[in-house]
Amino acid sequence: MDDRYLWDGTGPVDPEVVRLENELGRFRHGRRPLRLPAPRHRFLRPVLAAAAVVLAATAVAWVARSGTAPRWRVESLQGTPVVGSKPVTQVMTLSVGQRVETDGSSRAKLGIGRIAEISVGPNSRVRLLRSQPVEQRLALDRGAISAKISAPPRLFFIQTPSALAVDLGCAYTLAVDDSGDGILRVETGWVSFEREHRESIVPAGAVCATRQGGPGTPYYEDAAPEFRRALESLDFGGGGGAALSTILTAARKRDSLTLWHLLARTQGADRERVRERLARLVPPPPGVTRERVLRGEDHALELWRWELEGMPLLPKDGTFRSFWRRVWFRLAGA
Repeated sequence: MDDRYLWDGTGPVDPEVVRLENELGRFRHGRRPLRLPAPRHRFLRPVLAAAAVVLAATAVAWVARSGTAPRWRVESLQGTPVVGSKPVTQVMTLSVGQRVETDGSSRAKLGIGRIAEISVGPNSRVRLLRSQPVEQRLALDRGAISAKISAPPRLFFIQTPSALAVDLGCAYTLAVDDSGDGILRVETGWVSFEREHRESIVPAGAVCATRQGGPGTPYYEDAAPEFRRALESLDFGGGGGAALSTILTAARKRDSLTLWHLLARTQGADRERVRERLARLVPPPPGVTRERVLRGEDHALELWRWELEGMPLLPKDGTFRSFWRRVWFRLAGA
C-alpha cells in the first residue's frame, strides 16, 4: 500500500481520502489567527504596589483622625454579667482597666471591630489590660473563654496567672481554675503559650497545660493515654528518665510536635535520646546536624520545626510588618 498521499500529497491519489477531504473541507477554519494582547510593562506592578501602600496609609490616617479607632464592646449572652458593678443589660463599651464578671448562670461576649470575638463562660473574670493598634491584651483571672481571632500574628494576648497566650491567627479555648492552673485547646490556627523564656507553640488539634511554673509541653489530644500521662509526669511531676522513656516509646510521627519541644527542655544524654527518636520520625533538613541540635542552636531547631506537621512558618518582627499590623487593625476594626 502506498500512503504517501496521506503525508505530503504525492503518490497515487486515493479516491476515498479525496472524498473525505472534500466533505470535511467545509468546516475548515478561515479566520485570522487570534491576536495576543501586548505584554504589560513590568514597571506597573511595583507602581501599583506602592500606590496600594499610600492608599492604605491614607486610610489609616483618616480613620485615626476621625476618632473611629476600634473599641471593645461587651454584651450579655445569658443571664446578667457585670462590668465592674454595673449589670450588662445592653451592649456596653469596655475600657482599659475594667473587668467583666459572670456568675454560675451568666455568659458574656466581648468583641472589637470585625477582628475578635471572645465568649466568656460562667464563673469567669476577664479584664482589659491594654488596647492599642498593635497590641490588645486581656487577662483571664479565672473561668473559661472561647476566642475567635482574625488578625495578624502577635496582636492579641490573653494573660493567665501562669502563662501568656499569644494569638497567631486562630480559634481556641482557654480555661483557668482558682489556683491559676490552666489548659489551652486550639481549634484552628496556632497559639504560642509563653512565660519568660519558655514557649510552647500549639497548633490546631493540640493541647497545652499550664501550672504556676509556666506552660507544659504541647501534645495532640489523640496521643496514646500512656504518652499523655508520662508527659504530665515529666512536665509537672518530676517523672525524669522513666517518663521520658515512655514518651519516646509511644511517640508517633504526629507526636513529633512534643518531641521537638523536648529538644529544648532536655540536656545531655536525654536530649540525644529525643533527637534520635525525632530524627527517625521526621528526618531533619539538610544542615541541621546532630552537633547543632545538641548545642541547642535556635536556628537549627527552627529549621527542623518547619518540617513538622501542622507547624507554622512564623513571621519575624520588623518595621514593615509592624506598619502593616497598624494598617490592617485600623481598617478592619473601624
